[in-house]
Amino acid sequence: MFAVLKTGGKQYKVASGDVVRVEKLAAKAGDKIQFNEILMVGSTVGTPTVAGAGVQAEVIDQIKGEKTINFVKRRRKHGSQRTKGHRQQLTLVRIAEILEKGADKSGVMAAVSGAGIAHVTGANGAPTSKKAAAAAKRASTPKAEKPKAAPKAKAEPKAKAAPKAKAETGGDDLTRISGVGPVIVKKLHALDVTTFAQIAAWTPEDVAAMDEKLNFKGRIDRDDWLTQAAEFAKA
Repeated sequence: MFAVLKTGGKQYKVASGDVVRVEKLAAKAGDKIQFNEILMVGSTVGTPTVAGAGVQAEVIDQIKGEKTINFVKRRRKHGSQRTKGHRQQLTLVRIAEILEKGADKSGVMAAVSGAGIAHVTGANGAPTSKKAAAAAKRASTPKAEKPKAAPKAKAEPKAKAAPKAKAETGGDDLTRISGVGPVIVKKLHALDVTTFAQIAAWTPEDVAAMDEKLNFKGRIDRDDWLTQAAEFAKA
């Protein structure tokens, strides 16, 4: 009877007594191992594997394959070339027995490729080593979903501060004087001049002082502020 097994990403057709080189297994010389990924046994074809089938084997030695040479050359102006050798790590095994059924209850250590952890399958096919059992438990336990954080409450918009009330000057509308605009009114208020009566009462010295402070250069006399202010004060 023959079987087709899969290990290390490759397929091997084997029969009892065959010595086969396979991709490196995590086992030592003398260990008895079992291949559980069986694609075909005799005339039984798996879908994709044959349920309950297995191939038992004995590890003979850990070896290296033939040396292969890789030559790389880059054809460029400043090209380079490199020669590199490689020897694939392999495991030499002797096929002992081909099982059509009951491989999951054999209790033989399962063959694991590379640096994986080989484990012994129990009566129900479950791993018996502590590390393998813990890994199986983690794989079978559904991950707990993290509780979703409650959405942050939107901060209430700050109430807009009420606009400050404009200071009431209690004065006259000085813009009625010819040539006086809001800017000049603001400057006069800064000098505590708010009424027509104040302007009408200016002396020549006051007029000269205001001309200098406001940099008017005789504008007060030219526009005759005092006469206009006196008329508005009477109204």
